[in-house]
Amino acid sequence: MSQLQLEIKQLIIDALGLEDLGPDDIGADQPLFGEGLGLDSVDALELGLAIQKRFGIKIDADAKDTRKHFASVDSLAAYVSASRAVA
Repeated sequence: MSQLQLEIKQLIIDALGLEDLGPDDIGADQPLFGEGLGLDSVDALELGLAIQKRFGIKIDADAKDTRKHFASVDSLAAYVSASRAVA
């Protein structure tokens, strides 16, 4: 597990108040919404704000790829890495 993936997992736990989970309980390729971790649209908003604040990147909620970027920890890590490289 990369350091960025670990950071994102901890951010999910902290931002959403998932005290009963640890980073090892969230699979890097596990879906974050629906059948996976079970997050909902309110969680997505909170997580998006936390990611923007933590990593200093801009997330366009209306962009067609945003849902794909938030699919899993792996996809979020790739998005954050790519966004920081551009900034």
